[in-house]
Amino acid sequence: MTSATATKRVCFQLMVRPELLDEYIARHTPVWPDMLAEIAASGRRNYSLFLGGGGRLIGYYETDDDEAAQAYLASSEVAARWEAEMGRFFIGLEGRPDQAATPLTEVFNLHDQLTAAQAEASDNESTAS
Repeated sequence: MTSATATKRVCFQLMVRPELLDEYIARHTPVWPDMLAEIAASGRRNYSLFLGGGGRLIGYYETDDDEAAQAYLASSEVAARWEAEMGRFFIGLEGRPDQAATPLTEVFNLHDQLTAAQAEASDNESTAS
């Protein structure tokens, strides 16, 4: 389950065309500085991409308002140029990669569960007193 806190964790999956993996990696080493600035300005932070076997790409970021971040990037000329160039790298994708990636469901978060367990232990101590 996702966190009840203001920060939303977002994870998504895409498939990179195996024959384009080297170029995809090169295009992210580094990403355009103005695109990096747009991602940050959108409110996304702690953004990472992970590449697995067969071209499986997993992305992760945190944001306080994912809808606002999506809208900001959807209206960004820089992001539109970047996503237009990135679209050819992906298999089975309809639309812009930043808008059409398959979201994954969060089923575990260590911090959230530790916080809940500590709160429950504190509540139990208060009731026992």
